[in-house]
Amino acid sequence: MGSTMEVSARLAARLAELRVERGWSLEELATRTGVSRSTLSRLERGEISPTAALLGRLCTVYERPMSRLLAEVESEPPQVVRVAAQEVWRDESSGFVRRSVSPPHPGLRGEVVEATLRPGTDISYDAPPVPGLEQHVWVLEGTVEITVDGHAHIVEAGDCLRFRLWGASRFRCPGPGQVRYALVVVLP
Repeated sequence: MGSTMEVSARLAARLAELRVERGWSLEELATRTGVSRSTLSRLERGEISPTAALLGRLCTVYERPMSRLLAEVESEPPQVVRVAAQEVWRDESSGFVRRSVSPPHPGLRGEVVEATLRPGTDISYDAPPVPGLEQHVWVLEGTVEITVDGHAHIVEAGDCLRFRLWGASRFRCPGPGQVRYALVVVLP
């Protein structure tokens, strides 16, 4: 696996490719995402790193889960993913850390992600990257409030929340400590 800078550069290039593949201008992508044209341009040139919320918006318009997008910028994943080789992505501004424990693979529909949110972190997604995406959230430590289809669920250590995602969602760490959870994502 490459360094964080290499992954960021490949991610920037892949985001530009996805836009070009669809024949969209930066202006059209800005309209579809609600993100300014200048921010999108800087992102595609690798001048800035995306936040979790921005990456979520892009994944929605490109109709792919975040993990699949991140897997597209990596080489072919091995069958056994050693802990040292698991890709970690950080959004320092929101306090979101995402480890791709079992990255997506062509021909497989599921993946496992480990996520950590620091106290006070609140991340909202306007829509799922793929409608009907199945998710299982197993809290390993701490507490997280997850809102799905307008219903808030308090999920504590040992609990598991499972759902199909059709609309907006929100993950909030009420504290006092961080929350760490495993997320199992299954494509419809």
